[in-house]
Amino acid sequence: MLSRRSLFRRGGAALVAAPFLPATLAHAATAPTRLLVLFSPNGTIHDHWRPVTGDRGLSLPTGSILEPLTHHTHDLLVLDHLDFLFGDNHEGGMADMLTAGGNTSFDQHVARALGAHHRFECLTLGVQTSAWGGNVQTRMSYRDGAMVPPDDDPLSVWYRLFGDLDEPLLDLRRQSVLDRVSSELTTLRTGLSTTETARLDDHLDAIRDVERALFADDTCSPTAAPGSWNPQDNDRFPDACAAQIDLAVTALACGATPVASVQMSHTISPLTMTWLGHHSGHHTLSHAGNTDTAGVSAFVEAERWFAEQVAYALDALAARTDPTTGGRLLDTTLVLWAKELGDGRAHTCEGVPWVLAGGGLTGGRLLDLSGHTHDAVLTTLLQHLGLPDTHFGRGTAGPLEVLA
Repeated sequence: MLSRRSLFRRGGAALVAAPFLPATLAHAATAPTRLLVLFSPNGTIHDHWRPVTGDRGLSLPTGSILEPLTHHTHDLLVLDHLDFLFGDNHEGGMADMLTAGGNTSFDQHVARALGAHHRFECLTLGVQTSAWGGNVQTRMSYRDGAMVPPDDDPLSVWYRLFGDLDEPLLDLRRQSVLDRVSSELTTLRTGLSTTETARLDDHLDAIRDVERALFADDTCSPTAAPGSWNPQDNDRFPDACAAQIDLAVTALACGATPVASVQMSHTISPLTMTWLGHHSGHHTLSHAGNTDTAGVSAFVEAERWFAEQVAYALDALAARTDPTTGGRLLDTTLVLWAKELGDGRAHTCEGVPWVLAGGGLTGGRLLDLSGHTHDAVLTTLLQHLGLPDTHFGRGTAGPLEVLA
């Protein structure tokens, strides 16, 4: 794939000469065109997580884990009693969470389908995921059986996105490729039949749509570069997390990629939320029994902090404008907040607390998915994204009508 620098220095000829866009992009008017996957580890305590429903719809109780998402209640689809088809305990849950027992994870599968005409098929980001190396505990993304390592360094990600842009190129990027080759296109039209002219016009319209997505306003202008602090420093976890979410949202907004993920730590996470005054690691707190009032309280506080990061991502997406629809970027970006365990104390992948948001789903709902497994959810989301899959991973379940 051409780098952005190469693309502009070639005057856009490569883009104009590219094959006609695939039929999958025709779903853009009715299906979300972007995917953001967020992950936080070690399960939950359902009594402190579970929302309630009533006459006024979905409600996130005061003090509950999901309460920080209250201002996005109308965007949320909360999945309750969701069991994994495969996987158990920390390792099994982490490995099968996005793969459903297959060899390619949900995010990478979507990236293959939607990312061919983007600079990056997928932007796979992490926050302190690799201190233990790459193994089944620290990786959630797979492609053809191989682990896809997330980039834990926000500065590295920034350079990948913006490091090849200098000021002349920043000025050049604001000019339409089609405008710069208009005379050549006029000459080309003179030798085309009516049918060929119509095909050319369709192709040029598609390119114009890509340009609008890439260059609308200044959404692709470089953000301030993150600092050069150690991204593996426990106490800088909040800084790294905010930076990675900002970069993921910016990449989605400017069309650098249609798929991004931010993996916040990993299963059996040793993360200690010192900024909350904690002295015990997140994994240790996840095992606090019901009689350990202080431990449960600290774990709930930690989980609320993760919910705040999800709310931060939703806020960022809601604040951006989709250059094609003119609406909120959140409305055309499907967001999945995934976990690998249900109740972390039980070490089971039953009742795993997943939350969906945006992406054109009907929000403000709590769904009881008893009797369904997570491969059916993933299949449904694939179809919602415009993909033709009838099952996913090693599962056989078709889509769930209730998610529509």
